Amino acid sequence: MFRHIWQAGRRNLGWSARFGGRTNNMRIGVFGGSFDPVHLGHLRLAECCRDQAKLDRVRFTPAKRQPLKPTGPRASDEDRVAMLELAIAGRDGFEISKIELVRGGVSYTADTLAQMHRSAPEDELYFLLGADSLADFGQWVRPAEICRLATLLVVQRPDLADPNVDDLKRLLGPIGVESRLQVAKMNPTPISSSRIRQQIAAGKSSWRSSIPSSVAEYIERQRIYR
Repeated sequence: MFRHIWQAGRRNLGWSARFGGRTNNMRIGVFGGSFDPVHLGHLRLAECCRDQAKLDRVRFTPAKRQPLKPTGPRASDEDRVAMLELAIAGRDGFEISKIELVRGGVSYTADTLAQMHRSAPEDELYFLLGADSLADFGQWVRPAEICRLATLLVVQRPDLADPNVDDLKRLLGPIGVESRLQVAKMNPTPISSSRIRQQIAAGKSSWRSSIPSSVAEYIERQRIYR
C-alpha cells in the first residue's frame, strides 16, 4: 500500500459537515453515487469503510450525472442533498460534498478527486467502490489518475477472497501506474435505490424499511418518485 501525505492550503468545495472542527492530514473516504434516494445500504457501507479503514471522514458525493446512467437521477439535486442531510444527521464522521453538483455535466471520478486534492492536498483520499467494479475499472475515465490520487477502498463480502493487488496492477499495467488497494469486509445488503423508486411509484409501503425514517418522511412530504 502506497500512501502520500501532502501539505498545503484548502479552498471551499461546498461540503457540509456533521461534526466538529478539522485537523490536517485527514483520511477521507470519497463515496460517490446518485443517492436517489440514499438508503440504509449506503449508510452501512460508509460505516463499514469508516471503521475498518479508520477513516476520519466519509464524504458522500452525489453525482450530477453518472457516465453509465445517461438519464440522470429522478429526484432533484436539492432533494437528494436534503435527503442525505437527513440520513447522516447524528452519524459521526459523515459529510456531504456538492462538488459534482456545482461542477455540472457528467461526473467523472478522476475530475472529482483531482479537485479535492487541489483544495486540500494534505488529505489522504480513499475512493469507496464495490468489488464488482474492479472488473471494468481499467475502462473508467483516467483510472491511472484515480489510483495516483486515492487508495481504492474495495468493499468485499466476508466469504470471498480479497482482491489481489497483483491482479489490479496487471489490469492497469498498460497505464503504467503503481495501484493502491485496501479491502473492507461487509455482509451483502440487498437494497437498491431503483427498487425503492419502483415500490414508491407502485404505491407500496415496504420501501420504508430500507431507508432512514427521516428520509421516508421527507419523500412522503415532498411526494418524490410518484
